[in-house]
Amino acid sequence: MTIMPKTTKKTTRFPLRRAVAAALLPLVALGATLAPLAEAQAAPPAQQRSQVPGYYRAAFGDFEVTALFDGVVPLAPGLLKGLAADEIQTLLARMFLESTPGVQTAVNAFLIHTGQKLVLVDAGAASCFGPTLGRIQDNLKAAGYRPEQVDTVLLTHMHADHLCGLRDAQGRAAFPNATVRVAERDAGFWLDEKIAAGAPKEMQGFFRMASEAVAPYREAGRLSTFAPGEVLLPGVTAMATNGHTPGHSSFLVESQGRRLLVWGDLVHSHAVQFARPAVSIEFDTDPAQAIATRRKVFEQAVREGWSIAGAHLPFPGLGRVGREGEAYRWVPAEYGPLPAATAPSSR
Repeated sequence: MTIMPKTTKKTTRFPLRRAVAAALLPLVALGATLAPLAEAQAAPPAQQRSQVPGYYRAAFGDFEVTALFDGVVPLAPGLLKGLAADEIQTLLARMFLESTPGVQTAVNAFLIHTGQKLVLVDAGAASCFGPTLGRIQDNLKAAGYRPEQVDTVLLTHMHADHLCGLRDAQGRAAFPNATVRVAERDAGFWLDEKIAAGAPKEMQGFFRMASEAVAPYREAGRLSTFAPGEVLLPGVTAMATNGHTPGHSSFLVESQGRRLLVWGDLVHSHAVQFARPAVSIEFDTDPAQAIATRRKVFEQAVREGWSIAGAHLPFPGLGRVGREGEAYRWVPAEYGPLPAATAPSSR
């Protein structure tokens, strides 16, 4: 029998370990290289800083109403009149609204498809109020319509944030086939050259912008006025809601028992003016009349169960007015799909 020395086993074992270690070294090095790469691949993608297009549809009987977002402007709390500054701040804080340098205020327009006609209520600010506004055209197209399909543009009043969008960047009619309609009293005020000439210097620009915005339609014979109570087309009636401007108007839309009041500028600050209807705003032509109108319409809306579409309510500006003791509250519409059975056919 041959007995192998004990040292022989050791000399064969250690070289094997060294060989295995040598073979593993490149893998260890590769792992060290791949680790930071794996970490880099796990990093989150860049944030997407764009918002979805600003339109929202709702059905009212046989009518389709599409809210169109024009953008936002900051509303300085100091523009609100008739309530102490600390009380205004309390009402804003109750709604968790930032008030410095200004409260974000939406500018909305509303497209009404009656099944026969395509009617736009207000046209937005275009470039008249800076880069945060002017998106009506883009959102109209995103909603599936084209400017040339609009038959009628109804103006609640002739302030620049409601009518500058009537013209395109070249000064032409932005809605080339539409007739523009405005209340007699508002047109008689804002388009009167004598009144414009005698207006305070800070108001001159508003008269100029109103005149320029409607000029292409007036030249084409497609600017006309209406009287309070006039039925502008089947299912759409003009309602006098004066005060904010001399001929400020709202439009009562009715179909299949559903009623929607498109009320323009009856409210600029939902956090303040529903709770305190007696608060006016610097831009009111007749503050006392604006307050009386707001109180009257709030009461009508509650009593009649009207839905509301507001130009300066948080987008989409659709909802209801509720009573809250001696005051009122804004109840925004909940998001929901448009019932296919009641949607009008596309144009």
